[in-house]
Parts: sequence; C-alpha cells; structure tokens
Amino acid sequence: MTIYVFWLVIAICFLWFIWMMKKLSKKEWINISFFFNRILWFFLSTVIFSRIFFIISEWAEYNGMTNPVEFFIMSDYNFSLYWAIFWFFLVLVYSLKTNKIRADKYIDVSVLSFLFVSSLWYIGAFFGWQVHGRETNFWIEVLYSHPYSLVQYEVPIFPLALVYALCCFILFFIFYSLSTVVNIRGLIWYLGFISFNALVLVLENFSGKYDIVKSEFWFHEVKREIHKFLKKK
Repeated sequence: MTIYVFWLVIAICFLWFIWMMKKLSKKEWINISFFFNRILWFFLSTVIFSRIFFIISEWAEYNGMTNPVEFFIMSDYNFSLYWAIFWFFLVLVYSLKTNKIRADKYIDVSVLSFLFVSSLWYIGAFFGWQVHGRETNFWIEVLYSHPYSLVQYEVPIFPLALVYALCCFILFFIFYSLSTVVNIRGLIWYLGFISFNALVLVLENFSGKYDIVKSEFWFHEVKREIHKFLKKK
C-alpha cells in the first residue's frame, strides 16, 4: 500500500486548524459554532476552487482531461494555495457581512490558525517533494536521493519547504504573542497577511520548480537590468 505523506499531513493540518480556531475563539470570546456551522462551505470552496484555478494555470497539461473523476483524483499536490486562501476568506467575509458581525476578531483568528498549521503543511510538502528549492551554496542544502523522488536535482539543493515551515512558525509566534498584549483588533490579520506575502515574495526566488510568473513576465531579466543600471550609477 502506498501512503502519501503529504496527504496524510493535509488531513492532520485540517484537524489542527480546527483545534487552533477553537482555542483562539475561546480566547477572543468568539462563538466557535459560527465556523463549525459553515465548515462544509469552507472546505468545498477551498478545495474545489483552488483545484479549478490550478488546472487553469496549468492548462497546457490538463486541457486533455475528459473524465470528471480526474478533477478530484490526483497523484500529487495539484492545488493553488493562494486561491484556496482567497476562497476561504471570501466565504468568511460574506458570512460575516450577511450576519452583520464585526469581522476583525474572526479574521484575526483565521489568519493566526493559518500561520499555525502552515509550519506542518510545509513539512509535509518537504517529505512529499511538492515544495523544493534550487541549487545554492548556503551549507544547509539537502540531497533528494530517494528513488521515487519527484525532485530532478542530483545535487544538494536549498531546503525551501523547511525554511518556509520555520518562518511560518516564527510568524505565528510573533503575532500570537502580539495578540496577547495589543488590543487593536484587525491589526493581527493585516500584519499577518503582509508578512506572509513578503515571506513568499522573498523565498520563491529560491524555488526550484517551474514558476509561471517568472517565466511569462521575465522577472529575473528585469532584476538583472536593474542591477546593471544601479552598478553604473
């Protein structure tokens, strides 16, 4: 029997996410039933739409899909993380607005819970080979020598997923600590989103996987030209 470590970790992350939301909701005096009553909508929106937008972004590979079952069954992590986040918060904000509930506390709790489980999520991505770096010389590189590894590098490469996991845990620790001493609701999720996106913006430069943004918009070439211009100055 083949056991996919990454999918096992995803299932654990789901349970941890719920546990952390329950703990933070109790701390912030939030009715946790608000989340539990909509958990099916949260789950369906994140899974289905993150899968849809992943297929759209990789249309050259998936345009021959004819069997609807192929949409749900896959052998790798084939979801869009950012679209999963977007649709989760879209359902959350819509539910809050329709029920005329102040959103700050609920979004704070959701962002902190997301940062909490992200560490475990990236550890799963490390062992499942879904997130990996490129060849570097920082002396922290790891070699993927497993015969079934999906990583094509034959030399030690940057442990991107583990660095993500460590940084996400640090972000969670910082903002959780901040939430205990600062009583400004809405500040946590705002700074949390900015910090996580800044983290992705920096660390994706070390990614060893195909990046449609880098490839289509020539970010590396633009950075190279800017560097040349600054050297001349």
